[in-house]
Order: sequence, then C-alpha cells, then structure tokens
Amino acid sequence: MKKLFLVLMIAFFGTAAHAQAYTGKGDQKVQAGLSAWGYGTGVTGTYDYGLNQLISVGAGLNVYFDNYKDHDKDNRVFAFGRLNFHLNEALDLPAKWDIYPGVDVGVLGKDFGIGAHIGARYFFTEKVGVFAEVGNNGSIGVSFNL
Repeated sequence: MKKLFLVLMIAFFGTAAHAQAYTGKGDQKVQAGLSAWGYGTGVTGTYDYGLNQLISVGAGLNVYFDNYKDHDKDNRVFAFGRLNFHLNEALDLPAKWDIYPGVDVGVLGKDFGIGAHIGARYFFTEKVGVFAEVGNNGSIGVSFNL
C-alpha cells in the first residue's frame, strides 16, 4: 500500500511540475464556478482563447439564482464577451500561476452590462486548476486547459 501511495504521489507531482496556467497564442481555458457577487449570486462559465503572450479574448455566461436589482426573470442571465491581459511575463510569475485584469461586456436581460475584474488561476496539473475573479462580478471555481 505504501508503494502504491508513493507511485501515485510521484505521478501527481510529475504532472504538476509541468502545469502551465497561460501559454499565450492558442491557449484555451474553460472555467466553471460560482458567481459570488455582482449582478447576483449564481453559476458562471467562461471560455478564453489566447491571442498572444499578453491578451486573451473569450465569452461567458452567468446564470443568477437571484438578482439584487430586481427579481425579474429577464435579469437572471448575463451573456458577455471578455478581454483579459495576462501579466505572467511582466510579473515574472511561476508557470503554474496566471494573474489577469480584464473587462466583461454583454447583455443582462434587456439591459447592457459591463464589468471589470482581476483574476488569478493556479494549476495543480497540466489540465486542472482553480480560479478566482474579483471586481464588479466575482467568482470562484475550477479551470481546465483544453
């Protein structure tokens, strides 16, 4: 049993050693989590695509359980585009980390919605990590490399 545990630990740390949070052009991320504040409390999903070492673009969808403005059912979904600026090289971060400020622009029910955030990702393995974003909208969850 101890040998099996040792082999599993070596395998885990071996894959974790090569984890990269943002690789630049062609990098793809999918995130899923809980939207903790902003337009309401709910679930979130995003997709990001790296254009170069600094910029990624993407899209997202937040579905809210409730809404602080009003509880109209039309205002429970925020569909948006997003733009992130990755500071890995500028801050000389380890490969497992990704720090990124960004903006979200989209539609909330019948209204226009805009938000700014700063986010962080940390990857445990080559494919799986965690993220947190704070700003006008805040969320936490899991991040996947595609």
